[in-house]
Amino acid sequence: MDDDLLSKLLDSCNYLSQRDSADHPAVNCPIDRWKELAALLRDERGFDMLLDATCIDWHKESPRFTAIYHLFSTANHDYLRIAVDIPNDEEPSIPSVTDLWAAADWHEREAYDMFGVTYEDHPNMRRILMWDSYPWHPLRKEFPLAGHDTDLPDEEVREETETPVIPAPMAGGPFVASRKPGIMSKNEPRGADQSWSEESEKRD
Repeated sequence: MDDDLLSKLLDSCNYLSQRDSADHPAVNCPIDRWKELAALLRDERGFDMLLDATCIDWHKESPRFTAIYHLFSTANHDYLRIAVDIPNDEEPSIPSVTDLWAAADWHEREAYDMFGVTYEDHPNMRRILMWDSYPWHPLRKEFPLAGHDTDLPDEEVREETETPVIPAPMAGGPFVASRKPGIMSKNEPRGADQSWSEESEKRD
């Protein structure tokens, strides 16, 4: 999307504001105008493809959550980012756009799973990565970078492994391989302790 097209969008939709962006054109949209804007972008501006829908957790700021959508026009090769602040910090929710873009189904389920943001009128609002009874949302800022020790949900798996889930290390390691001699499969690299988060200091 060139500057002229972005200007026309801002002029025709006076409830939008331009959003700072290092790459693609981006706008801020009030939550009560989001579905109206989404329909306009699809039906009148040619944005026929939803590439991604996710969230930002600003943690101790308010509004805490911002929904982010990335749209693409296959006809015009235009790309647009829309940010929508969600006013309710305790029970964040935003209207689903699954009725406009079928691809929103899994994207919104992932954001619900990882951030705990509910998408109103979604046809299948349930977790997509973690199991249904999992009590946390792993991409919230207070979630430990290594995760929580959690019992495996499947009893047969627990019986076979005789262990709960081992928290995953922070992406990228650091990984430490034991120098003890022995069978390689029992001596694989393990992640160093990463059980810290923004609210608990990193251990030495």
